[in-house]
Amino acid sequence: MLIRRYETSDCKDSAELFYNTVYSINAKDYTEEQLNVWAAGSVDLEKWNQSLLSHFSVVAVEDDIIVGFGDIDTTGYLDRLYVHKDYQYQGIATAICDKLEYIFGVGKVTTHASITAKPFFEKRGYKVIKKQNVERNGVLLQNYVMEK
Repeated sequence: MLIRRYETSDCKDSAELFYNTVYSINAKDYTEEQLNVWAAGSVDLEKWNQSLLSHFSVVAVEDDIIVGFGDIDTTGYLDRLYVHKDYQYQGIATAICDKLEYIFGVGKVTTHASITAKPFFEKRGYKVIKKQNVERNGVLLQNYVMEK
């Protein structure tokens, strides 16, 4: 597996990976209504790309397939961390997170972890600061503000 810097050419594949992962992996912890507002079928690829380019973003590649991606901003906010639905539990999220935390360096890293991702971050030493409900299009989504 290769972990490399995100490139504009990765935009469509990363957006599809996000959508497919949310609907297959996160479906065990969220209702269909919640999934629909979290990962609406139409991502604005221009905004998605600009967001990933404005952060330090990486992709994990195996056999020319993007199997995961993640990003962190200059404040230490780990925004996205997603692994392809067919490549779960293979150390990909750990490798991406290791890279993002290393690049950020010394300092506090914060994330808003889904119910699904919370155990992963806890195993990495992140602590729950607070449980919260985020409203999207009138639908509440539970997640956790976590810090390391």
